[in-house]
Amino acid sequence: MKFVFSEVAQGFRRNLSMVVSVILVTFISLTFVGTASLLQMQIGQMKNYWYDRAQVAVYMCSDVSATDVCPQGEASEDLKAAVKEKLESNTLSQYIDKFYFEDHEQAYATFQEQFKGNAVAKYVTAKQLNETYWVKLKDSTKSQIITESFTGVAGVEEVRDQRSYLDQIFSILNAASLAAIGIASLMLFSAALLISTTIRLSAYSRRRELGIMRLVGASNFYIQLPFILEGVVAATIGSLLSGAAVLGIVQFFVQGYLAERLPFTSFVSLSDGLLVVPLLIAAGIVLAALASGLAIRRYLRI
Repeated sequence: MKFVFSEVAQGFRRNLSMVVSVILVTFISLTFVGTASLLQMQIGQMKNYWYDRAQVAVYMCSDVSATDVCPQGEASEDLKAAVKEKLESNTLSQYIDKFYFEDHEQAYATFQEQFKGNAVAKYVTAKQLNETYWVKLKDSTKSQIITESFTGVAGVEEVRDQRSYLDQIFSILNAASLAAIGIASLMLFSAALLISTTIRLSAYSRRRELGIMRLVGASNFYIQLPFILEGVVAATIGSLLSGAAVLGIVQFFVQGYLAERLPFTSFVSLSDGLLVVPLLIAAGIVLAALASGLAIRRYLRI
């Protein structure tokens, strides 16, 4: 083993620039992999958090509603009472956790708060905003029941499930995650090629020693092991750096920045990052071992 490790150290000295390149490429590619993994975990947490809080909005007709949908104009008190009675019926109440009614003034106050500082807030009046029944379900996946129950009902302009807005947001986040995975895969392929090239250059620089070892009967495994360890050690250093980078992203950017400025949602924690780090290290070691082993085996055959 002393001889093996001395050969590894000698290989590092002879190909220092290539080894540094392997470390950097492995670091960057595995950081992308770790970030994509954290993003998928974040999407899962946000889905659980927001889908449980998603509500169904039953928008009542207003004075500005389209006449083909609301021919009677603004919903009367009788029509609003009929919707409330239907929500309290035995048929629907078993699915509903709670509901409340938002009148014009309440809707206007909410709108002004949400669009504070926006020019559009100056031109919207309370009468232009729908009165709404906000319905929270016991199981948000059964929102279709409310949608089907009130679509086309007199006095109801529209039934909108908030999950539809969330689906659009999560589709964008999923696309970003897939893009990160694609870039990470390309970077990992580049890392594998670079490791393979580094091992071949290292073997070529020691071709005389390798020839002597084969003449004296050294086994292929004994000859290949220093080169494989050379790639594994370089990739392990890069993997450790990527693990530190992932933990730094979670600690300082996600928890130290996003969580403080967006307290209304949940974010991945340091414990989630610690789950990803061992996987990154294992991926780096396996990638380097395979690339190094295939490269040196092919070289020895030649």
